Amino acid sequence: MKRLELEPRDLLGLRFAHSPMAEVVASTLALHGPQWMFTRWRGTVTPRVRTGLDTFWSVFDTPTCAIADFLTPVPRTARPTLDDELGRIAATPLDRVAFELTTTGVAFGDPAATLATLVTQIRRYFDLAVAPLWPRLRASAEAEIAGRALTAAAHGPGALLTGLHPNIRWDDDKLHLDYLKPVPHPPWFLDGHPLHLMPTGFTGPAAWIMNSADGRALWYPPRAHGTLWTSPAPPSAPAALAGLLGPTRAAVLTLLAAPSSTGDVAAALRLAPATASHHLTALRDAGLIVADRVGRRLHYRRTDLGDRLATLG
Repeated sequence: MKRLELEPRDLLGLRFAHSPMAEVVASTLALHGPQWMFTRWRGTVTPRVRTGLDTFWSVFDTPTCAIADFLTPVPRTARPTLDDELGRIAATPLDRVAFELTTTGVAFGDPAATLATLVTQIRRYFDLAVAPLWPRLRASAEAEIAGRALTAAAHGPGALLTGLHPNIRWDDDKLHLDYLKPVPHPPWFLDGHPLHLMPTGFTGPAAWIMNSADGRALWYPPRAHGTLWTSPAPPSAPAALAGLLGPTRAAVLTLLAAPSSTGDVAAALRLAPATASHHLTALRDAGLIVADRVGRRLHYRRTDLGDRLATLG
């Protein structure tokens, strides 16, 4: 059992964040774990990441099963990008890199060269394993954060810690995380740091307290996290919207309630990629959607105008 002791005033310093690096780290554990929800994802991803990532796997699949703290920086903003977090990792002092890699049992040569290669390979791993699911992961985290905010507004900040996870217990001044195999652990304190609550899709059924020089964080699964790994039928477009835009373009706009790539849209609506791209371009030119770059992919999301139009009933 791990215990994080809080003071009542610490509740005022609670922060939410969704971290690309948290998803990277958690996904490496999911890749080797038995959880059912990752089975299909593992089957798709494993062949992609077996080669060309030797440094990455030497650091993330260690003999001690521990991962260096500098790879899980506590976010400085609620929605950091992968570039934000890789920039912080690349700026890690080399003596800290060497110390933490040695502590976790990693064999390495020049720490500067190792760090540079590692940053490059983290980006490649993200593109191969995480980026295809990133819109769903971010949307799930956003929904979790919004739901928690409503709970806090109705019941006070202490309610943010209620019902986070079956293995997390909150009493007057302590947050307890019970593991399947309890191991005695001295209590941790915030020591002036805010506590970051970080919904992380790839934690699966687990929850982890992260304690590092950068701060304190609790990684936990967002509610209904199992639905991240299913492929529900796309929502039907309202008839009025279909009459205005045409059935296919209306279906695309409706689907983009959650950000999606061209490939996601094509697969969900059973369109040729070129056809999906054509409709996405038309909707973007009309100001109904915008495109954000995630790794090497473009993900499309609705603008405010697109949101209003999509509710046309």
